[in-house]
Amino acid sequence: MTAPDDKREASLHGRIVLVTGANGGLGEQFVLQALERGASKVYAAARTPRAWADARIQPLSLDITDADAVRNAVLAAPDVDLLINNAAIAPQGDSLFGSEDAARDIFDTNFFGTLRVANAFAPILAANGGGTMLNILSSAVWVSIPTAYAASKAAMWSATNGLRFALEGQGTQVVGLHVGMVDTPMAAHFDTPKSSPASVVAQAYDGVAAGDIEVLADEQTRDLKSRLGEKAEEFYPWLHGMLRALLGS
Repeated sequence: MTAPDDKREASLHGRIVLVTGANGGLGEQFVLQALERGASKVYAAARTPRAWADARIQPLSLDITDADAVRNAVLAAPDVDLLINNAAIAPQGDSLFGSEDAARDIFDTNFFGTLRVANAFAPILAANGGGTMLNILSSAVWVSIPTAYAASKAAMWSATNGLRFALEGQGTQVVGLHVGMVDTPMAAHFDTPKSSPASVVAQAYDGVAAGDIEVLADEQTRDLKSRLGEKAEEFYPWLHGMLRALLGS
């Protein structure tokens, strides 16, 4: 990854960041690029935190499906002013026709867990000047992929919009990041072009710095968003063709 320019380095100057799901993929990039852009501290949260070489990175044990763990994280990180809700799961074989227990597990992380962290840290953000909440969503919120993952992300998109209204009075910037396939272990089983984690995170932080409330991090996602106003009878045949090409079916 090339070093960011001076403007980008200053975009997070002095900020204190917490990243959920920080051990790899997008999470790792959120941690590293935050420091490149001038953050003074990054809490790298994960169920089993990894070791980091930089003293500015503070590992934090956090299972977002565990209410006690979330409360402990709030106590451990009272200075956060940028919360990045990145943790999510997308199991192989996920289907709307799968077991109800499997769907519940996905929603417990991607929706209820993310919302739990958002609610718990909202007062922390308020106490630290309002701050920013960045929720990692997906182009799947607009795509009719028959998976519980897509449904959970659609639910979190709705919640993100609701949080933006709810937290407006305390001055919190709530940002939704939408992206398609990203070259991470979560998407390794898909044989399709993918965005690099570095590119996605760079665009997300550019959006935070610019005061944006939505970031569309690849061309396919931008194209998809531009078509949402089409009649369903026109949109779904196009979408069906796009998905068949994407999934190789």
